[in-house]
Amino acid sequence: MRIDIITVLPELLESPFGASILKRSIEKGLVEVHMHNIRDYTNKSYNQVDDYQFGGGAGMVLMIEPIDKCITALKAEREYDEIIYMTPDGETLNQRMANGISLLKNIIILCGHYKGVDQRVRDAFITREISVGDYVLSGGELGAAILCDAVIRLIPGVLNNETSALTDTFQDDLLAPPVYTRPSEYKGMKVPEVLLSGNFPKIEKWREDQAQKRTEERRPDLLE
Repeated sequence: MRIDIITVLPELLESPFGASILKRSIEKGLVEVHMHNIRDYTNKSYNQVDDYQFGGGAGMVLMIEPIDKCITALKAEREYDEIIYMTPDGETLNQRMANGISLLKNIIILCGHYKGVDQRVRDAFITREISVGDYVLSGGELGAAILCDAVIRLIPGVLNNETSALTDTFQDDLLAPPVYTRPSEYKGMKVPEVLLSGNFPKIEKWREDQAQKRTEERRPDLLE
């Protein structure tokens, strides 16, 4: 899988892709992640990529020309399955969406900034708009990192145990059940006996029951 991220602040994304699972997936060659600085595609003085919005109002807007040049250059090299724009008014990211995106070959992620991007960018280039929640961030970079993390961990070979992702919260529209590790008793707090029994059918049934119970208590909307 190849992910091209278009941003005015590529340095914000250095840390998420420089450690842990995302770093290892890149080193293994399971995913390619390329950052593209919008400022490299402007001919304005001082590398300007934003301007005041027509009609007045507070906040600067990313201009269409440098974004057009960047996307056009990328599309000249390969076909893209999706061109995604990170924006608070997009469809809210969920596990099913991440599952679907993980099956794609090439995607572009455009990070908004300031007051957003010229609407013509969204009209002409964007195939999908995604939000990470009903709140506003300073830019789309952190949202892009969240999307990439959710997607990349689903690619076969990224996790040491590939079945781990299949039992994550939301994969079957249920919250994950409680988990425990050693010691089996700590300061009077004990691990449920069934988990120590070695009876795997009973353990699996317990986990299913606990997932159902936790979902009913915390996220009943998932069961509707």
